[in-house]
Amino acid sequence: MKRLGLILLTTVGLASVANAQSLPSVKGEADQPKSCFSDFYTYMTSTIKDCPLSYAGVTLFGNIDGGYGYESHATPMGYSADKVNYAIQRNSGRGAWQWSPNASSTSTLGVTIEEKIVDKWLFIGVAETGFNPYSLNLINGPQSLAYNNFNKSANQRTQFDSSRAGQWDNGQGFFGISNADYGTLTFGRTNTLAQSAIGKYDPVASVAFSQLGFSAAYAGFGAGTTVRSNTAFTYRIVYQGVRFGAQAQVGGYELGNASTGQYQFLIGTDFGNLSLDAIGGWANNAVSLASYAGGALPAGYDPYSILRATVHNNAGFALMAEYKWDQFKFYAGYVFAQTSNPSNTNYPGGLPTVISSELFVPPGAVTSNAYNLPRDQNTVWTGLKYAAMKNLELSAGVYWQSQNDYLQGPAVCTGSGINTSSGKCSGGRYSYSFMVDWKPVPRIDVYAGVMVSNVYGGVASGFQYSQNIDPTVGVRFRF
Repeated sequence: MKRLGLILLTTVGLASVANAQSLPSVKGEADQPKSCFSDFYTYMTSTIKDCPLSYAGVTLFGNIDGGYGYESHATPMGYSADKVNYAIQRNSGRGAWQWSPNASSTSTLGVTIEEKIVDKWLFIGVAETGFNPYSLNLINGPQSLAYNNFNKSANQRTQFDSSRAGQWDNGQGFFGISNADYGTLTFGRTNTLAQSAIGKYDPVASVAFSQLGFSAAYAGFGAGTTVRSNTAFTYRIVYQGVRFGAQAQVGGYELGNASTGQYQFLIGTDFGNLSLDAIGGWANNAVSLASYAGGALPAGYDPYSILRATVHNNAGFALMAEYKWDQFKFYAGYVFAQTSNPSNTNYPGGLPTVISSELFVPPGAVTSNAYNLPRDQNTVWTGLKYAAMKNLELSAGVYWQSQNDYLQGPAVCTGSGINTSSGKCSGGRYSYSFMVDWKPVPRIDVYAGVMVSNVYGGVASGFQYSQNIDPTVGVRFRF
């Protein structure tokens, strides 16, 4: 917490330096508008838009989110993980109170660039990283898996298969050009179109209180590692009120991507108070990573630098809607995701450069036939937000996902719940949640919420428990 305080003090200091030129001069000082950096209270009561940390076209931005909560079936936070098990997970254990970072949103630090080239043309860029505000470690999902190689479920810390792998730009890092008439074209490490859009249509958009926000697999159409591409061209344009988007990844594993190719398309529009978006996409030879979880480790490798992997093809689409009425916003969405065997089924040399250059998937640790029968997942959600006051918002949501029985015969599914015979049996997840968000000043959110998350059928197979409840309170500071 002391280091976190130093970051906050440093940020405010940078703000003063970056905006020194905007301070009023001695001459005619009484006639000059008051600078938003004139004192701490004025800064805190200003908005990010009205008082950015900008200099010469470069803007520093950040988000620090910390909280405390209870999980009815908890797991200690992993050393490289960004969160605790807000939703029920396979390694969730007994109940516990614990520090709960990034409950409302992921803590980030980054810069944006916007420079005029000529006429309406702009050069733009973004570089951002996500971190744990308590440990100050950069988020590294694959490493959190590797740290559990020796630990069976009862002794594991939180672990998440993630596209954030400890990179300095584990969020995004891209550049491009933009024109109000001709659209925006960017290249680099970029969120997929689905990842960027789903949060807008999530009624309880948060990490701790939303099934969609807790897991990136929904936006990844079955694989959370593919919600960002290191080398993606992305084009967006609005023409006569219609939004269009297209995205194509170039290069594969050798460039740190979690697939050998990924493509997405978007179309959307607004009809008065109704917003609609539709997204479709697919990824070839996508990689899902896993810990050895106390199993037999291959000899000759650093046990904290190796992982197991499953390779598959992903395809899917999302349909989403938002409607505004008076103080209410209503939401609904549907995602279909199909996971099938990969286009390439031969990996004799393992996967040496998937996502992180510091982690290795050795020969024999790659599974490429997990989906002889495709897995179909259907996810639906709905909910609402209510602006009770100008600075107080209440939100509630219900989320449900189901999967088919893709267990190949002659095996058959037996049992139920956590005793279901196979994770390939039909089953799913469902949750319901509530959140209250109060802004005492524009830069501070004080929030509280709870999500009740459940697994059943094949999805629950091998879990220790089938439900988790996570009442959590927290504070978020944005600059």
